[in-house]
Amino acid sequence: MGTHIGAVVYFSSASENTARFIAHCRLPEVGINVYRIPLRPKDAPLVVNEPFVIVVPTYGGGDISKALPPQVRRFLNDRGNRSQLRGVIASGNTNFGDAFCAAGDVIAAKCHVPFLYSFELTGTPEDMRKVREGLHSFFSRLAPPSKPAGTD
Repeated sequence: MGTHIGAVVYFSSASENTARFIAHCRLPEVGINVYRIPLRPKDAPLVVNEPFVIVVPTYGGGDISKALPPQVRRFLNDRGNRSQLRGVIASGNTNFGDAFCAAGDVIAAKCHVPFLYSFELTGTPEDMRKVREGLHSFFSRLAPPSKPAGTD
């Protein structure tokens, strides 16, 4: 259990590449909750009631207009979910050229949040370390300072 400092919401297709990346980051060990956006449209929608960073793969094969997975678009179209969004991390394929990690660019621009990190395909152990440490630092800075005892 312990105290949590924020959350990560991620989308992973049936390939499970993003899911494996998130699992290898071991985010719950540093106080970060993890939620997955449902893959199938018939699944109940995810509702998140705490500040989060979204981690998304880039779709579209280089076509920026198709970069954002529809499930992510649906999730972020919920005003409550969108109000808790604090940043974005995206994966992509360098073969997409200028559209590498374009899903992150789209979300950052439309939702006015920082694009925190990008990685290729399934990421490397170094990417996983940087994301884990970076998210811990990011959420720690977002947390309000604690009040000294007896000051209400």
